[in-house]
Amino acid sequence: MPLSPNHPLVDGRTSDSSLISAYRGEKQSTPPVWFMRQAGRSLPEYRELRVGNSMLDACLTPELASEITLQPVRRHGVDAAIFFSDIVIPIKLAGIDVEIVPGRGPVIANPIRTASDVAALRPLEPGALQPVIDGVAATVAQLGETPLIGFAGAPFTLASYLVEGGPSKDQLRARTMMYADPQSWANLLNWCADVTGEFLRAQIEAGASAAQLFDSWVGSLSEVEYVKRVAPHSKRALSHLRGLDAPKVHFGVGSNEMLQAMYGIGADVMGIDWRIPLDEANRRLGGTVPLQGNLNPALLAAPWKTLEAHVRDVVDRGGKAPAHVLNLGHGVPPETDPAVLTRIVELVHSL
Repeated sequence: MPLSPNHPLVDGRTSDSSLISAYRGEKQSTPPVWFMRQAGRSLPEYRELRVGNSMLDACLTPELASEITLQPVRRHGVDAAIFFSDIVIPIKLAGIDVEIVPGRGPVIANPIRTASDVAALRPLEPGALQPVIDGVAATVAQLGETPLIGFAGAPFTLASYLVEGGPSKDQLRARTMMYADPQSWANLLNWCADVTGEFLRAQIEAGASAAQLFDSWVGSLSEVEYVKRVAPHSKRALSHLRGLDAPKVHFGVGSNEMLQAMYGIGADVMGIDWRIPLDEANRRLGGTVPLQGNLNPALLAAPWKTLEAHVRDVVDRGGKAPAHVLNLGHGVPPETDPAVLTRIVELVHSL
């Protein structure tokens, strides 16, 4: 089913925005800019709103999720909003007992370790995603011509949390399962692909103008492992967007050796982390792919003179690509001074 006639990409609200134009490969006079994890964490108004509300409860309360999504757009003047949610929302809605533990991250009460664990997983029930749909719709109604980006976790990252039981430095249990029980591994990633793909599709259908698939832990894989054991499932996740004419961004942390393979799953834009210069990423991708990135989050706390030089360098290198969207090479650190982000946006818009 195609996008509805009143979708922002169809009725013209966001179709000619600088972000969507850049995502579609049209070079802009100045790169559009937004920040991963811009909705919250570093904003005092976010922390105030979160008092008494757990992370996942906030994500699943439409008016809260919408307000948190809008806060950085008002404060920073960024060229896009990204919906306030979490990559574990679809697995929670599918019945997984998961909580976000402050200072640690997602923790799974009963990790998925065996073939019977995988077989017991259930699909999303009809209507499970309604709080997400309502939150997106409420947000889009207030954003006007500013596009909203929907997002979801890639199957490997979701599977890593499910198998490890929480965050892990090297995803050793998950990578062991990949080899020790390849059939259960494939079944688990297919399940992850379907729930996260439905999560992403719901956001687009409700009014988001672009989609971003995050693979936070992909850097723990070799290129061969990624191509053989992971990429087909990431492709399956994005296949849930078939028929919806919205740009798709693929981003992974530590993914430099896998850029071609990650682009090949059906992405339109590649997000680049801070470990590789954008002109080198452009070369590796054949000079044909719009890029997003890749300010080093560590420099957000550096003296302005140092940070400004870095921003200008990233913009210059991004100019070698067919189109460029300025972003961080990962998320906004919680201790970041919000005024610094506003200043970056003003600088980029002035170039």
